[in-house]
Amino acid sequence: MTGSTIAEKILAAHCGKKKVSPGEFLNVRVDLVMANDVTAPIAINEFERIGVSEVFDPQRVVMVADHFVPNKDIPSAEQAKMMKEFAEEKGLVYFGVGRGGIEHVLLPEQGLVLPGDVVVAADSHTCTYGALGAFATGMGSTDIACAMATGEIWMKVPPTIKFIYHGRTKKWVSGKDLILYTIGDIGVDGALYAAMELCGETIESLPMSSRFTMANMAIEAGAKAGIFRVDNKTLAYIQARAGRPYTVYEPDEDAYYEKVIEYDVSKIEPQVAFPHLPSNTRPISEVGEVKIDQAVIGSCTNGRIEDLEMAAEVLKWRRVHPKVRLIIIPGSQEVYLEAMRRGLIETFIRVGAAVSTPTCGPCLGGYMGVLAAGEKCISTTNRNFVGRMGSPRSEVYLANPAIAAARAILGRIGSPEEVARES
Repeated sequence: MTGSTIAEKILAAHCGKKKVSPGEFLNVRVDLVMANDVTAPIAINEFERIGVSEVFDPQRVVMVADHFVPNKDIPSAEQAKMMKEFAEEKGLVYFGVGRGGIEHVLLPEQGLVLPGDVVVAADSHTCTYGALGAFATGMGSTDIACAMATGEIWMKVPPTIKFIYHGRTKKWVSGKDLILYTIGDIGVDGALYAAMELCGETIESLPMSSRFTMANMAIEAGAKAGIFRVDNKTLAYIQARAGRPYTVYEPDEDAYYEKVIEYDVSKIEPQVAFPHLPSNTRPISEVGEVKIDQAVIGSCTNGRIEDLEMAAEVLKWRRVHPKVRLIIIPGSQEVYLEAMRRGLIETFIRVGAAVSTPTCGPCLGGYMGVLAAGEKCISTTNRNFVGRMGSPRSEVYLANPAIAAARAILGRIGSPEEVARES
């Protein structure tokens, strides 16, 4: 009998078994359930249809207002109101405007997700929490209603694909570039319903911000979850945040992996994903002349303080191109405040950027940066599907914060090195 992967060990521990195998169907106990102002109303309606009066544990059900807030119109206001009132009635953990931020930045920041947890949420990028050694996955609102009521989910154990990253990254290459390169290599269905276990000496050298970014975009390869081993950087991140016990799970030496894929990161340049798939990637040296109308820096993918610092390093002492709109969105109130302390917000405003309160807004084409027909945007977000950020005749290019910042200055997709040469 072979050993178990991290994902398999977490799931086994949450269903009372010593071992589980890929393809096995389980009832899994969850540690945290979450929904947002877009998905919660559907879940609430389904919860009420079940006929139970209370959630399984109010302190383990979280509601976050982040997609269309501050409310952009009457329908979004009604959705946010419904979620807020349900949270108040049931005594749930609730984060509203001015008190929280973008869910996948906020929950780890607040210590609500810890190593060894099983977390489900009505949002596809819930896999972000795998950076902390948790098994986290997105589910539909109906499934979330059941999880709120019972504290359990029904799911199939995914196989695990192991990704090993070797070597030292080039300057300006971050976790965003590594995951874009990976998705470009294996495709948007290359890890379909699998757990992506990301490891290697390169991963060990990455800050937590880059790990969150990589885990966040595991879903863009079709994965059920993206998961990292817990190391000293992980422990340092959670020690000041954890308010309850947690368990660290390590893969067995003889764990079975469906596939093992290895990369030499020293050969990887900053990446740009062209329309209309995250897998349509090119190295920055092969991008060519692509003029841009808008740049967005932020989101649950790249809205952490390290991301804003990377952008500021490129932007400082320069000016945003007169034909470009630069929108910067800190991932949470805590990130916003820290960016103010470090002088980043002043830098952004002085160079000609618009700085927003935390919101998912432009990422899903909601507001705060919707594109018109024919417009092109470079963004640090996670998806560039047709119509993702507005008009179906617009285009979205994905990149890391440094590339997005450089493009805002140059008026076209370019590298930070080009900005330095032209200054």
